Amino acid sequence: MARTAIVVPGHGAFDGADYRISTRCRRLVVGAERLADRLRPAVVVFTGWSPTGGPSEAEQMRDAWKGPDVELVVEPTARVTAENAARTLPHYLRARYFFHSLYSARSVKARLRVVPERPSSRALVWELAALPMARAQLRRALRELERTDS
Repeated sequence: MARTAIVVPGHGAFDGADYRISTRCRRLVVGAERLADRLRPAVVVFTGWSPTGGPSEAEQMRDAWKGPDVELVVEPTARVTAENAARTLPHYLRARYFFHSLYSARSVKARLRVVPERPSSRALVWELAALPMARAQLRRALRELERTDS
């Protein structure tokens, strides 16, 4: 029997001297809560780091969780979307590219659900800047998975 997991990639920004999950990330958590109410997953995985050494995006998302009582897993080391996927959406195409590529390499069927969110101009610029790095990040993530298999 297939088990369902919900994976929530983090996104944060500096709020003064503190690094906090973004409003968009909080909306992803709320979207995951609603999805968890419907799907009753075995686990919800929060993934994302902190550049300051303070609470990671993953820890902050776990602390913000108000969804059903399910196992919550915190993966606090992923710094880019490829690492989020390898170790477990701000932009659907990039997240889909990484999650489907990495998960299918391990025979895991991945379906992405998009939380409706109009991207900001800054987010669009970030996504365009990240595109040239996508293949290299995917290759690094696949090598990371290969190392864990040995």
